[in-house]
This record gives sequence, C-alpha cells and structure tokens, in this order.
Amino acid sequence: MTSAPAFSRVVPMIVACAFFMQNLDSTVIATALPAIGRSLGEDPLRLNLAISSYLLALAVFVPLSGWTADRFGAKTVFRFAILGFMLGSVACAFAESLTHLVLGRILQGAGGSMMIPVGRLVLLRNVPKAALVDAMAYLTIPSLMGPLIGPPLGGLIVTYFSWHWIFLINIPIGIVGIVLVTLLIPEVREPHPGRLDFPGFMLTTFGLTGLVFGLETVGRGAVEDWVTITLIASGTLAALAYVQHARRTERAIVDLSLFAIPAFRAAVVGGFLFRVGIGALPFLLPMMLQVGFGLSALSSGLITFAAAAGALTMKFTAAPIIRALGFRRVLIWNVVISAGFLAVNGLFEPMTPHWLIFMVLLVGGFFRSLQFTAMQALSFADVPPERMSRATSLGSMMQQLAQSVGVAFGAMVLHLAVVFRGGAALDAADFLPPFVGIALVSLGAILFFLPLPADAGAEVSGHRLRSPAPREKAED
Repeated sequence: MTSAPAFSRVVPMIVACAFFMQNLDSTVIATALPAIGRSLGEDPLRLNLAISSYLLALAVFVPLSGWTADRFGAKTVFRFAILGFMLGSVACAFAESLTHLVLGRILQGAGGSMMIPVGRLVLLRNVPKAALVDAMAYLTIPSLMGPLIGPPLGGLIVTYFSWHWIFLINIPIGIVGIVLVTLLIPEVREPHPGRLDFPGFMLTTFGLTGLVFGLETVGRGAVEDWVTITLIASGTLAALAYVQHARRTERAIVDLSLFAIPAFRAAVVGGFLFRVGIGALPFLLPMMLQVGFGLSALSSGLITFAAAAGALTMKFTAAPIIRALGFRRVLIWNVVISAGFLAVNGLFEPMTPHWLIFMVLLVGGFFRSLQFTAMQALSFADVPPERMSRATSLGSMMQQLAQSVGVAFGAMVLHLAVVFRGGAALDAADFLPPFVGIALVSLGAILFFLPLPADAGAEVSGHRLRSPAPREKAED
C-alpha cells in the first residue's frame, strides 16, 4: 500500500486538477447564464437546462465509473474522462443555440462523470481510514479554488470578452491534467471486475432522465401536460424496475444493498436532501443579482465568490471540528445553520449593502463546506474495501442527481412565483419563495442524521465518547 503521506501530497493534487476544472466550469457558467441567454435569444430561466443537463449526464454515467475503472484501470479511464470533458467544452464554446449548448454540456457531463469518482477511488484505496478526513479535506482545497475564481472570472470574461471563452479556458487545464495523470497516477484495477450490468445501466438511465426532465417541465408551460406526466411516470416505473432488477442481480451496476450500512445510508440519503437545496444556489444567486437586482456579471461574480472563500477556510478546520464533536453532532446542528443561511438569501433586496450580502455568503459557505466534508467522510467510514468502487459510484451518482433536482426544483419554484405574482418577467421579490423552499428541503436531511449513534464513524473522525465516571461503591 502506498503511504498516506505520499498520497496526501502528490496524488490528491493531481486529482484536484480534475476537481478544479469541473468546479471552475460549473461556477463560471452560472455567472454567465444571463449573458448566454441574451446571446442565444433565450429566456434566462430556460438556461437552467444548461446546468441540469450537465448534472443529469453526470448522474447517468457515474454508475459506469466504478466498473470501468476496475475493468480498464484508473489511469486510462481518468485520461479519457478529461479528454471527453475537453471535447464537450469545445462543443459548448461553438454552440449557436440552446439545443447545441445542452448537447455539449451532456458530453461534458459524460466526461466529468468519470473524473471525480475514479480520482476519489484511487485515494480511498490507498489511504487508511484514520487519515481519511484529512485526506479528503486536503484533496478538495485546490478544487475549491475553482468556485473561488469562477464567479469573478466568469463575470470578467462576459463583461469584457465573450462568453465562449468560459469553456475554452478548460483546454489548457485539461492538457496539464492529462500530462500529470500519465506521469504520476498509479494504475488501480480489480483483477476480476465481472461483466457490466447493461440492463441495469439502461434502467437507471431511463429512470433518472425521465424523473429529472419531468421535474424540469412541471408548471413551466414548455411542453404539454401529457408529456410531463409521461416523463415522470416512465422515470418512476424504470426506477422501480431497477430496484427489482438489483435485488436479483449479483453485481448490479448501482449496489442498493450499500444502503443497509447505517452510516452510508444516513450520509448519502440525508446528503441527497441537503444537496438538493445547495444545488439550486449556483443557479438562483447569480440570476437574482443580475436579473433581479440589475448588477453586471462582473459585480455579481465578485459577490458570489464569497461562498467559495468561506468553503475554503473551512477545509483547514473541518478535521479538528469533526474530531472534537463527532459526526452526529456536526451533521445535526450544522444542517440547521446551513439551511438558515440558505433562507436568508431570499431576504436580500436591491438596496441591501453588497458587503452584507458578501458576509452572509462567506459565513454560509463556511458551514456548508463543513457539512459536505462530514457527509463525504462518513459515507465511506464503514464500507468494506472490496465494495469501495461501488460505494464511490453510488455516492457520486446521488450527489450529482441531487444537484440536478435542486436546479430543476429552484427553477420551478421561481417560475411559479412569477406566475402567482402575475408578472411577465423576473422581479427581485420572486426569489424569496425558491430560497425558502430549498432551505426547507435541505433541513429535511436532519431526519436521517438524528438516528445516528453518538459514535458513528469514530474510526474515521477520531472522536471518542467520554466514558462515564465510575460510581462510588455504596456503603453498607
């Protein structure tokens, strides 16, 4: 086994190139959406498809990542994933319609779906559980630079250049990543990966696609009602069919039996609800600042990067906080705090001082990052090594699906707020309902954290409960 210190210094930094590129792209496009909408002649609300289609592609193809890495090797898959992401970026840069942009984003998502799970798998297979929190925190520090740089960089590019360049900047980053992977990433594969569960892959694809795009169209008037009903119904039936398929298939592509592990179930299912709320934030916040408040893309980006700055500071303190309090306390109390900061965003008005918005986003980002770190570390705390690739695939799929559902849910509530107000265009007051809505969804995660035992994931967190003081022997 490669030593933990070596991996904490070298491999996490290389994997972080992929994290950086993916997160930079996600935050840059969120800031640029209003400008892209004007360029393509589309309603800004419809541009949420550019985000949700990418996230959906991630969720659909992530289940393939574990088997593909086992079959062809992590190094090979990682390099092709980065290449696919780069090709999708070029396709987006030259898009001349929303349809072309969505197709490019789907190609990006297919590449991105392999980058993060495979990189995480390399780390999980070589780092002792006792060092997992530190390794995860260290791994994500460079990747957090993407959200930190993305909003102001996106605003700068859109304001002074062309939105097409927000995609082309991925090319040099991707080239550097491929070179480093080729030189330094070790090959990791299973000697007997088994056959690909192709029927299961098709069922999950139809299920996720139907449900996400069905939610996209609810109450929007974009398609006939029967189309929305058909999408949701077919997606639900495919999902139920997959559950039955997984029960009778020995190596199903999505291993639902992992939910029998209490720590994994709490972190992934509770994390799904939490991420639904957080997933809508990159869409709603720039839209509110630019369309609702009338700020420029650059001004919006200079404000919204505060959330990433807060997240970055948390990475230096996450491990000692979790070690001192334990996973259960952190997850329960922190989800309440994080949901509160989400709801507060809806109270901002055009006259709210920018420094106040910045501070709220900064502190909110701090607590959200703590929640992400705790959930991610806990989810793998009790997973056996031989099931780690399947756990990373399922966990990553749930994360991406949650963000896709979050964007769809936020856009739907925002659209309904405009309709109920009787307006024809977005107004600053329309953003309160969606922010309150996503805060309530995130708060629902507490239902899955409450049943956790006080010593949940103690091997990973290093948290130890105090032994009760011995009672004095009663005198006769």
